[in-house]
Amino acid sequence: MTDTTGRRRFAEEAREERPDLTLLCLLIAAEADPELDERGFDAVQAELDDLAGQLPALGRRAAPRQWAEALAGLLGGRYGFRGSPADYRRLESSLLDEVLRRRRGLPIMLSVVWMEVARRAGAPVYGVALPGHFVVGFGDPYGRHALADPFDGGRPLSEEEAGLLVAGATGTPLSAAAFSPAEPLEIVLRVLNNIRAWAAARPERSGVQLWAVDLSLLLPSHPARLRYERAELLVERGEFARGARELEEYAEVIAPVEPEAAETVRRQARAARALLN
Repeated sequence: MTDTTGRRRFAEEAREERPDLTLLCLLIAAEADPELDERGFDAVQAELDDLAGQLPALGRRAAPRQWAEALAGLLGGRYGFRGSPADYRRLESSLLDEVLRRRRGLPIMLSVVWMEVARRAGAPVYGVALPGHFVVGFGDPYGRHALADPFDGGRPLSEEEAGLLVAGATGTPLSAAAFSPAEPLEIVLRVLNNIRAWAAARPERSGVQLWAVDLSLLLPSHPARLRYERAELLVERGEFARGARELEEYAEVIAPVEPEAAETVRRQARAARALLN
């Protein structure tokens, strides 16, 4: 599918009342691999359906812990879905089709697999966007529930253990609000943030960073500073006129609240235009 078609579809799906998380993640993957088409999308959906069909029929009265154990046994045990430090160095670790193929990925994308398989099986599942780590929850997030870490094959976590995990990674204590369910678009933006961070550390992959920014800007809610990041990327990639224009537009947006920062951005725009001469 073309960039235009895929991005229009991404923007439309992001504005649905109940955005399809699988579809949005596949549209992200299609930016990385233009050969990923509807047939590939259907294959991913079919695989998620097949995995869900292999879960035991636990029913509505099943305890959250039973659902967590069933997913851990199937995905973490039988199929070996998990992550390792090396996965942070691979773009594929943020792409749904590749995570299903390799059974390796970042915590958030492994959690997406867990959530989408569990949801298809009727489990009360939700994502938990902890700082620096993403896990899944089963049951009532404000009542009886169980947490599991797909990055560690589905290891069960208490909230205290989750707090220690995050504190070890970020040095930040957790509040009760950190365990609230993550909305689909919050998950999508976090996936795109991971891709942006991966590409930003690799200047030769600035094209990846650019499309990740472009998709982020299509979400109904996104950080305004992404417009500045996009303009800077355009200048870095030699698109001086477009970059300068977007820097000037960003300066106009922030001028009422940050006049000094706006003037700095205007100077950047003038410097970019000077490179045209």
